[in-house]
Amino acid sequence: MKKVPMTVGGEARLREELNHLKSVARPRVIEAIAEAREHGDLKENAEYHAAREEQGFIEGRIKEIEGKLSECQVIDVKSIPHTGKVVFGTTVTLFNVTTEETVTYQIVGDDEADVKQKKISYASPIAKAIIGKMEGDEVSIQVPSGEVVYEIEEVQHL
Repeated sequence: MKKVPMTVGGEARLREELNHLKSVARPRVIEAIAEAREHGDLKENAEYHAAREEQGFIEGRIKEIEGKLSECQVIDVKSIPHTGKVVFGTTVTLFNVTTEETVTYQIVGDDEADVKQKKISYASPIAKAIIGKMEGDEVSIQVPSGEVVYEIEEVQHL
């Protein structure tokens, strides 16, 4: 089985969600089903069917999270010696050679990726192009609008 990389923060968020689903959401929906049953005829009971549907979603999400946690390899970037090399979990500042703008991204697992929070998946084109490179290296990245040349300004282990 292939291990999927995940940051310490990503694992913590998944465990927190799993705990919430098991200790809060699951008991709440079980109670809602029991309450809806008391209203009588289940065939025409919309509350019962909505609660059962929610229960199915919760149980599915619990299984999904447990599966992801069992397949993940948690990587604590703070424990990796800083060498200036771009690796999974590092926060990288890139300088666009053409526009002279800088952008900073953290390289994270697929489930953690969120462009609005400047977190990109290790499988994204930008991450694939810069992983293994060093501070000061120039990298050409093929993007939908063409080719962009970045200089790796800084690699941080945050």
